[in-house]
Amino acid sequence: MEPELKIITGNANRPLAQRIAAQLDRRLTACTVTRFSDGEVFVQIDENIRGSDLFIVQSTNSPAENLMELLMLIDCARRASAKRITAVIPYFGYARADRKDQPRVSIAARLVANMITVAGADRVLTMDLHASQIQGFFDIPSDHLYSAIVFNDYFLKLGITDPVVVTPDVGSIKMARAFAKTLSCGLAIIDKRRPGPNQAEVLNIIGSIDGKTVILRDDMVDTAGTLTAAAKAVERGGAHRIYACCTHPVLSGASLERIADSPIERLLVADTIDLSQRVLPPNIEIISTARLFAEAIARIAHEQSISALFPAEPNGAEAHRERGAQTDSAKHPHPAPVGKNAPTGA
Repeated sequence: MEPELKIITGNANRPLAQRIAAQLDRRLTACTVTRFSDGEVFVQIDENIRGSDLFIVQSTNSPAENLMELLMLIDCARRASAKRITAVIPYFGYARADRKDQPRVSIAARLVANMITVAGADRVLTMDLHASQIQGFFDIPSDHLYSAIVFNDYFLKLGITDPVVVTPDVGSIKMARAFAKTLSCGLAIIDKRRPGPNQAEVLNIIGSIDGKTVILRDDMVDTAGTLTAAAKAVERGGAHRIYACCTHPVLSGASLERIADSPIERLLVADTIDLSQRVLPPNIEIISTARLFAEAIARIAHEQSISALFPAEPNGAEAHRERGAQTDSAKHPHPAPVGKNAPTGA
């Protein structure tokens, strides 16, 4: 008999957790996540989860208490005898500190991965890591989803006749190349430098954008300095219209003002970070990843492959994946049901 699938969440992104649960025709498992008067986090799971297949939905964006909530929820679940604990982390914070590129700096991404493992997680499910190699920081199985499948559908439905995908920096080339391949369009690259933290300066545009509809593609937008500088650069280069899509809307500092004042006609962001309490400018649109996460959770619960949820992968391994998909389809001819057809005990 399969363990019962349960979903729980902290305070980081409760709206997304509720949408994921709704996609699976389930309710969120009740828990108490509050603060003591001195700011310390208190966590208690209010229902029996013994023997369950537990999925904890919690992004680790600022403030740092979000990460603490995740660790404490994992610890609670382990001590409450959940059979398997999967940390579903739509936005994996601290991912930019993934290497020691300066003297005496912390590799925080590895530190966070270690903490999640030590807390008691059995598996991690995340989306669009800032660097794919962060998966190797975990000593437990990890599944990495790509938001591209959501953005691809959106732009294909727009029916743009003259698109060109532009990456705001060289770090996003693989992601942008896969995106351009899906849209059957060209690729251009912004050559930039960083004179200081959270500062960006455009030097050159590599590729043809004159008279084209530009789609800027990146994994996150923080201060929006890089994104808006790239938008102004392609506008000067003769771009006809400018769209942008970024998975993780960190949106710190003066980012909203920069985006509102930029030539970006529409910026698409995923709901991996909760923006329900923010007043957004009219050119920002949120696209939900709930169905994608729900399908992944259902497949993990059924011990099925999630490779069917991948778009053209940004590592150039399409042929390898196709061979694997043929094997997977033979083993699992029917994908895990999601929504109203999902079993009550996944």
